Amino acid sequence: MKNDVYQPPKVWTWDSASGGKFANINRPIAGPTHDKDLPVGKHPFQLYSLATPNGVKVTIMFEELLEKGHQGAEYDAYLIDIGEGDQFSSGFVEVNPNSKIPALLDRSGEQDVRIFESGAILMHLAEKFGAFLPESGSERAECLSWLFWQVGSGPFLGGGFGHFYAYAPEKYEYPINRYAMEAKRQLSVLDRHLAEHTYLCGDEYTIADMAIWPWYGALVLGRLYDAAEFLSVDEYTNLVRWAKAIDERPAVIRGRKVNRNWGEPDEQLPERHSAEDFDKLQSTAN
Repeated sequence: MKNDVYQPPKVWTWDSASGGKFANINRPIAGPTHDKDLPVGKHPFQLYSLATPNGVKVTIMFEELLEKGHQGAEYDAYLIDIGEGDQFSSGFVEVNPNSKIPALLDRSGEQDVRIFESGAILMHLAEKFGAFLPESGSERAECLSWLFWQVGSGPFLGGGFGHFYAYAPEKYEYPINRYAMEAKRQLSVLDRHLAEHTYLCGDEYTIADMAIWPWYGALVLGRLYDAAEFLSVDEYTNLVRWAKAIDERPAVIRGRKVNRNWGEPDEQLPERHSAEDFDKLQSTAN
């Protein structure tokens, strides 16, 4: 650790040069930076997103609904490149005033409905199609408890551990230790629970699994922050078993590719407008 100790000023001011890898996409005010309309496709649902863990939650949900036979869940998915500031366009801010992905327009009814925040989108779709969320009773309460567990816990893993371990411009012992401790505590919570349950809410796969897997599943599968060894994820055998099982689901395999613009070519589907898009992706790879 450095010997000099940071002393906060009496009044904080923004330094756009600080902040690390994502400094250029963060700012202390809300609202649009430029005028640009969002594209609109032909399907009932218009998704504007990127294949980060929060974005993958929703594309998995759509693909799972379609896999289950809900043809009314057809969607157009458009890439929002947060590195280029797409989330600050006037069109995107109209759908999500918080300028974060994912954002969804439900155009299936008489009036368009905007939904932002990934947990809210999962609930909206689950209730609309009567799928992946128990209708009532203790099962529903358990599912929503785990869904909101992820909503509350995720920032400690992402903005906390992930930022200081992988993205901060300098490595600092205290925040890395602090958030590594919390990340391992969360992994332990999941592992202990999954020792007695197939999925987060029992024997049924739900939106709770879809919300938690892109973060914690990716972490124990070695796909997040390159931190699997650092956090000794092999210790969490029940969590690893669960993560691997979900990783093999066809809808999950497809959902991970949507709105992705990095990695291997056959893993990238920046825009998705029909199931045939996946076939074209595979043929291109071959």
